[in-house]
Amino acid sequence: MSADFNWWLLIVGLAVGVALTWLVLAETTRRDREVSDEETAAEASWIARTLDDPLVDAEMAERVLLAHRRYLGFPPPDVLVAPEELRALEQEHEATGDPETLVDESPVEQIVD
Repeated sequence: MSADFNWWLLIVGLAVGVALTWLVLAETTRRDREVSDEETAAEASWIARTLDDPLVDAEMAERVLLAHRRYLGFPPPDVLVAPEELRALEQEHEATGDPETLVDESPVEQIVD
């Protein structure tokens, strides 16, 4: 075998090794859906201890984590609204008004052939 082939083989081997390592490590990250309810409670107490903030206790952190898990179950939003604009919309009852006021109640014409 020639020296050129050995270098080529070394480079290809390194590239394959890096690709396999990346694939293995990329799949080891955890996702929110993999965390059980018992682990959520343990995570909440860890967050409360780590933040060292008297306003955040384990129960509050758990409620936030569960709300975050519910949020991830929703479809992605069509438009993101800035918090300042959201407050203005809420005050005008455009975003949080009665569902009945958001529905167009005009009669629908039926097409009869």
